[in-house]
Amino acid sequence: MISKNQIKYIRQLEMKKFRKREKCFVAEGPKVVGDLMKQYQPKAVFATDEWNQGDKIPVTEDELRRISFLQNPQQVLAIFPIPECDSDIPHDIHQLSLALDGIQDPGNLGTIIRIADWFGIDTIYCSEDTADAYNPKAVQATMGSLAHVHIIYTDLLRLFNSLPPSYPIYGTLLDGDAIYQQSLSREGIIVMGNEGNGISDAVRQRVNRRLLIPSFHQGDRAESLNVAIATAITCSEFRRRDTQ
Repeated sequence: MISKNQIKYIRQLEMKKFRKREKCFVAEGPKVVGDLMKQYQPKAVFATDEWNQGDKIPVTEDELRRISFLQNPQQVLAIFPIPECDSDIPHDIHQLSLALDGIQDPGNLGTIIRIADWFGIDTIYCSEDTADAYNPKAVQATMGSLAHVHIIYTDLLRLFNSLPPSYPIYGTLLDGDAIYQQSLSREGIIVMGNEGNGISDAVRQRVNRRLLIPSFHQGDRAESLNVAIATAITCSEFRRRDTQ
């Protein structure tokens, strides 16, 4: 049996200020919760009889619906601690990383985290105005990849200023050169910008490798790509070069 106070507490975790204060977040479903439990010890697990992993607080399907943020709840909801991430951690210059500049949609952010995990990118730097990676929608969109990727919220300009002047900082820009003809390195930072406005002017000035995903149509067709799709295409091309 779940108490009214527990229901209220869980529902409040939908709000960023409450997550920040409590330093925890909600994850749902066997896949997401199962993957996160391999990395983090949950603070509480609420599950129906179908879920048979570890200790849990048993709930009925009706009770699960009352605490779930999903339209169709999936057996289990768990509360996890938000990982401690120091924004001053030195960047590993020998790896490929992502930097997100003002991504606003939690679904896009979660999908990008999942994409990074797929392509073996272990670190994502987020500007302070990027959506919260621990928003329930973002967590769900990661499909468990949140357990495998380090998310660091930081001042991107300060990060870039700490790097050698010639260090590759890639950005997808409309005035860039086609990515398929560009020389791509195995290390560097790939910057992806806001859904509507792209990369901010200040960050754009620090980009020293300008990339374009070219359109292959003629006439009045799609004007742009969703930022998560653009991230997948870009990461795929970088990794394809690694295999050559």
